[in-house]
Amino acid sequence: MSKKKKATGDTYLAVGIGIGLPLGAVLGLTLFDDLAIGAGIGLVFGITVGTAIDSNKA
Repeated sequence: MSKKKKATGDTYLAVGIGIGLPLGAVLGLTLFDDLAIGAGIGLVFGITVGTAIDSNKA
């Protein structure tokens, strides 16, 4: 019986995108009065933070 290691490589990336996208959308509507600008900023922020956490965990 072989034990398979659970693949958690993209876990924090997904969490970063999932949190960054809605927060960016809210900030975009609040500051810029445009949903797309805020969502783009939140997406980039979420990818950056998620990738940074993933790289530190390895």
